[in-house]
Amino acid sequence: QVQLVESGGGLVQAGGSLRLSCAASGRTIAYFNMNWYRQAPGKEREFVASIDRRTGNTGYVDSVKGRFTISRDNAKNTVYLDMNTLRPEDTDIYYCNAKTPLSASQYWGQGTQVTVSS
Repeated sequence: QVQLVESGGGLVQAGGSLRLSCAASGRTIAYFNMNWYRQAPGKEREFVASIDRRTGNTGYVDSVKGRFTISRDNAKNTVYLDMNTLRPEDTDIYYCNAKTPLSASQYWGQGTQVTVSS
């Protein structure tokens, strides 16, 4: 198992930036494909970004391409989400997610709130 703790959320004006961090414990993140999701109240959780455990290849939902960057530091056992040019519609709770190969198991953090004011 792995425990995930997100941090870095907060209130920012539109056009601003935030860096989210996801610190893992219990197992090295090198074993997992790491992802960020987000969810607004009453809505389904939405995929935001992913980074492959072996290749480091990244993927993004269209709405954040060119603005968000996912990265991982295996030595620090931490995954990051750099968010630039934030928009009010980016306001959500952001969740870190770890998936084992073939998505046999997955783990979630508790989430961190991001609020973007217009």
